[in-house]
Formats: sequence, structure tokens, C-alpha cells
Amino acid sequence: MHYLVCVDDTDMPDTKGTGWLVQEMCEHIENNNMGTCHPISRHQLFVHEDVPYTSHNSSMCFELQLKQTKVGRVIDFAADFLEKKSMQGSDPGLCVVQKNEQLDSDRLIAFGQSAKQQVLCKEQAYRLAKESGIHLSEHGGTGDGVIGALAGIGLRLQGEDGRYRGWYHLGLPGTAITVGELCHYPFIDSVLTQSGSILAPDTPVCIGSEKIKTIRMRNQQVVMVTENETTEENTPYYRTITHREAKMY
Repeated sequence: MHYLVCVDDTDMPDTKGTGWLVQEMCEHIENNNMGTCHPISRHQLFVHEDVPYTSHNSSMCFELQLKQTKVGRVIDFAADFLEKKSMQGSDPGLCVVQKNEQLDSDRLIAFGQSAKQQVLCKEQAYRLAKESGIHLSEHGGTGDGVIGALAGIGLRLQGEDGRYRGWYHLGLPGTAITVGELCHYPFIDSVLTQSGSILAPDTPVCIGSEKIKTIRMRNQQVVMVTENETTEENTPYYRTITHREAKMY
């Protein structure tokens, strides 16, 4: 059975971010044979003076595939994990959703999109979670992290938002590589232009920076490319986006 798990607001200034904690959570889940965790996506939420956050106001979401383990055991583990591992003064929230035909994805997606544009409150999040029959809980502080946790679920479901945690070293900047070679890596599903076109396997692209960030688009983990500014002869028309350019996703 497939679930989405999202966590928000576990850190404090000058401490490791929520992404590190969620990665550790995934490792514990897999090491204890509770299930298989898929790559973690980061979803940017509304940055506003009325929204308390540590540095970037983003939530972390991953897909969880269970076999024999009951989801209640995972929820209990995750709750205990957050209460023990989250930084003092943070406001952790946890959301767990089963992916099935009964899930009201449209309302969750709408909530996630709203959380990118306006200030929401816990009451709105809890009301939607109750009406949708999904798990939403707070584990310290004000518990305002439930807003981001629920929003992250919606944005992951949307499939057109966020970037995946981690960086990949796939070659030195300026190195030419084909789309097919990039897609040979198990963590890359496709290569897209910023206008949304899927590039053919034999298309050459240029490595744009030392570290490559994958983006969540079309419900896939993709490498995003843009037009190459160089005019040198025989240089690929496209290059992978840079660290700075990846921040827009």
C-alpha cells in the first residue's frame, strides 16, 4: 500500500534543517523493515512576516510503500521520532495520507497552492484533514507545522511543484552528456526544458554547474535544462540549470 508522509517545522536557526531529519526518519523506517521510502521532495510555502518559520518555510514529503507493516505503527514511530528529534522551540507537524481513489486530491492540492500564496491557520488544516479522513498531528511547540505538513501533501500530489532533496555530481561544468546518459541514472526519470518539452535520448546537453538538483515535474524526478548562453561552436544548445536557478522551484 502506498502513502504520502509530510513533515514541517522541526528545526531552529543554526541547526540542521527538516530535510536532514526526514532523511533520518526514512533510514529508520527502511532499516526496521517497515517499508520503502521514495525520494524526499521539498515544497516552498508562503514567506510572510505573519508566518513563523526558521529560514525558508518549506515542508518535506516522501512516498512510503508498505508491505506487512500497518500504517498505525509507522505513524506512532514518526510521532515519537519527531517528539524526540525535533529541535526545542520548533513546531513540528506530521501528515500521513493513503494514496487511493477515495482521496480528495483536488481539495488537498488547492490547500497546498493556497499555502504558497497566503497565510493559513491550523483550524483550516485540521478541518480539511478531518473531512478527508487523513492523519494530521502536531508534536511540539505551537504545532503550526501541521499547516505545512498538509500543504506539502497537496503539492506532492499536484506533481508540478518542488525540488528533490540532495545534490548530484554528474560531471564537471561544461561537460557534454546526452539525455540518455542522464536518464541512465536511477534517480532521473526525464530531462525537461523550462518550457516543458521532453528532450529525446540522443540530445546533447551541457553540465551547467558542479552540483545538479532534480525537480518534481509531471510527477517525476527530472533534470531541468535551459538554453545555453555560450556561442562557442559545437556546444550543446541546452545546459542543466544552476544552483541559483533551481531555487525558483
